Amino acid sequence: MSREQTLIEYYKALSERLGPCHWWPGESPFEIAVGAILVQNTNWANVEKAIKNLKENDGLTPQGLRKFSIEELQELIKPSGFFRMKAIRLNNFLDFLDVNSAKCITDLEDAETFELREKLLAVNGIGPETADSILLYALNKPVFVVDAYTRRIFNRHMLVHEDIDYHELQDYFMDVLDPDVEMYNEYHALIVRTAKEWCKKSKPDCENCPLGKFLEN
Repeated sequence: MSREQTLIEYYKALSERLGPCHWWPGESPFEIAVGAILVQNTNWANVEKAIKNLKENDGLTPQGLRKFSIEELQELIKPSGFFRMKAIRLNNFLDFLDVNSAKCITDLEDAETFELREKLLAVNGIGPETADSILLYALNKPVFVVDAYTRRIFNRHMLVHEDIDYHELQDYFMDVLDPDVEMYNEYHALIVRTAKEWCKKSKPDCENCPLGKFLEN
């Protein structure tokens, strides 16, 4: 099969087995962007606790987040881990919005994707995965998000090499798939769910994995 056919077949297999993911969770684009920053180096259960704290203190708008002192913000997001560093990164993100005359992240939705991505990457503390998560999930930009789970699954299937870097892995998908926001959204979520449930770092359960049948070919 061609790369495009392979990726589509994998997507179909995951969709049929797992169903809709409804990811990324969040009641607003700004909340999604905040979640993308807080989820760095932790799991989503911890982020949910931090988000809940911010929500209960009216901190899930740029204006609401600005009202906190750095110490107050650190305390609210403490459940997400690395809270001192992440508080600084959230403030850096707010500065990014100010510099770009955006009262909220949605004010940037009409910006050209590549240019906006470069601006996000220039923000201290926002790397490729975080920037692309904000672009895809908060702003509905057709950018495929990849991560360690993506690398693990597709390397085990001998489709990419073990040391593939972020952008090369991203190109593996974006070079052949149509720029479909909904598909990109679902595909990444399905990959994450599959890696956590079956394609674990150690003792993978290939027999029961939705993608296990492709290892037999």
